Amino acid sequence: MLRYVVRRLVGVIPTLFVLSFLLYIWLRSLPGGPATALLGDKATPEKIASLNHTLGLDQPIWVQYAKFIGRVFTGDFGSSLASSRPVGAELADALPATIELSFAALLFAVALGIPLGYLSAKLRGGFFDNATVIATLIGVAVPVFFLGYMLKSWFAVDLGWLPPSGRVTAGLDQTRITGFLILDGIMTREWDVVWDALKHLILPAITLGTIPLAVIVRITRASVLDVLNEDYVRTAEAKGLRSRTIRNRHVLRNGLLPVSTTIGLQAGLLLAGAVLTEKVFVWGGIGSLLAEGIEKRDYPRLQALILVAALTYVLVNLLVDLSYALIDPRVRVR
Repeated sequence: MLRYVVRRLVGVIPTLFVLSFLLYIWLRSLPGGPATALLGDKATPEKIASLNHTLGLDQPIWVQYAKFIGRVFTGDFGSSLASSRPVGAELADALPATIELSFAALLFAVALGIPLGYLSAKLRGGFFDNATVIATLIGVAVPVFFLGYMLKSWFAVDLGWLPPSGRVTAGLDQTRITGFLILDGIMTREWDVVWDALKHLILPAITLGTIPLAVIVRITRASVLDVLNEDYVRTAEAKGLRSRTIRNRHVLRNGLLPVSTTIGLQAGLLLAGAVLTEKVFVWGGIGSLLAEGIEKRDYPRLQALILVAALTYVLVNLLVDLSYALIDPRVRVR
């Protein structure tokens, strides 16, 4: 197992370097550039050339990339062109909000998706199965922003059960330690903050988790159907093993490999693609920073955010590979 983990970790390093280099080249090839964005309406060819020289942007691309990587290793992503704040500080403020939202959405999707997919496969062809398949098609087809506005209209405006936006009620006293509001509230025993943060989290988490929920249900259903037709499952049933033993030891464990891949990919999508949900619910996470960075051509911010998104995908894929080895021991020796 240790050798398997080391092999996967070693493979991550060149992947990250290639991704970071391609990202750097791509951003530098976009029209305009940091100098044009900084100067704005005052930009002239002479001023642009002078600012490019000051910023070192007239040097060879490999020299610029080497300096960029050196700064990244020290945690320096530069300063935002829009706010003049260090990009690292902006990331530190926004990242906990996105992680908290993504974790809640993924928990919602997995907690409902795997049981629903399993039951749908066991009751194949029945009313429950057909209803589940139709519901998953609707879940994938409905746009995230439309679902978000509908949930806000129903549960926040019409019924008044849940807050419509933000992470916590304005003016509520809270002690921030990690930036994760629920965790901070538990650590400081501020239970009113925990309850308020949970209420603010419900609608965005359901909105963001609906598409992953539909995908997980369908993949789980298909995977369980494949496993149920295997000879070893029929043999276990013929031997008179209990349904719980067959379900846990033979069906779910063997059917979880494609499901774990799907969960990993969805986790990466949630962390990197929560832009619309955060805009609808004014969440103030990485998605909001990314949207503002694109609007204002904030190259240092975009560079850091896309690099974090790429790093997230790589690390999630690494965790998926490791989960393979835990679910299926045969993977370790391949």
